[in-house]
Amino acid sequence: MRLSEFGYKEIVNLNDGKRLGLIEDSDLIIDENTGEINSIIVYEAKGSLFRNKLNYIEIPWEFIKKIGNDMIIVEMETEKNRRYL
Repeated sequence: MRLSEFGYKEIVNLNDGKRLGLIEDSDLIIDENTGEINSIIVYEAKGSLFRNKLNYIEIPWEFIKKIGNDMIIVEMETEKNRRYL
């Protein structure tokens, strides 16, 4: 899959059905040596139009269960992977 095809997908958590965000609004952590994606950083909006870069959820690649045409299904406990700067 090309990175350009990856961009417009919605990220949904299988555990609770919550929408976590869009790939296009997220950051990818990529291994510089292999080029593989290690994790996805999804920033939390907190009810405003501007994302709050201080609160984010890190989704390790192994938590991704399915990449479909319109969405990415992950299975994880979001509270355990929520980070605050």
